[in-house]
Amino acid sequence: MKTWHTKSGYTLTRILSGRSNAFLITGGDKNILVDTGPGMMWNTLNKRLVNLNIHTLDYLVLTHSHFDHAANAKRIRLLFGAKVIIHQSESDCLGNGINSVTKGTNFLYRFFVGFLNKSIAGFLTFDPCDHDYIVNSEFSFREQGLNVYILHTPGHTAGSVSVIIDDEIALVGDCMFGIFKNSIFPPVAAEPEIMVNSWGKLLDTGCNIFLPSHGSADTRSLVEREYNKRKKA
Repeated sequence: MKTWHTKSGYTLTRILSGRSNAFLITGGDKNILVDTGPGMMWNTLNKRLVNLNIHTLDYLVLTHSHFDHAANAKRIRLLFGAKVIIHQSESDCLGNGINSVTKGTNFLYRFFVGFLNKSIAGFLTFDPCDHDYIVNSEFSFREQGLNVYILHTPGHTAGSVSVIIDDEIALVGDCMFGIFKNSIFPPVAAEPEIMVNSWGKLLDTGCNIFLPSHGSADTRSLVEREYNKRKKA
């Protein structure tokens, strides 16, 4: 498990990595989990939380309602007492255990996503989960004494969100990828142009580290270069 620390003492721990990343934010006496990984990662997720002496979670933030981010949400809500937060436009998907709509951004992935939707979509469903709070444009934890907030960053899906920690680190879900050399462009996005606009919103936060749900960290210089290359005039 890799950790990051901010100037004000927040600790960010990558609880899951590989297939999908999931992150734990700790600040003061609050614990916030961001995403849960796919269902097959439940045992690892549960074990690592317990090994960190985390037996309760204050909140679970879902960056969007795809199975590889939300499949363990019901278990986290029931076993750790977490209040579940998701964007308004994807609350029904979460409540029905289905993936929000997206599509491939190139020919190969358009074919791949189409194949999944037609052939094995039923295997990508997950246990439905109720939500406790919804995000519209922004959701702040400042009333809880935390310099943490959720920002609507659509494009990968309509309800994709990012989590901003101490104005230093952004957890960006699938708004960016950290897999391809010199690129942050995801292979899957419902509205690529809107997603690129969301990169601009994320740069405006002042963050220098952008942690995606797939792959490793993206630097601010890389995000700026990609944004300037792809944004519409």
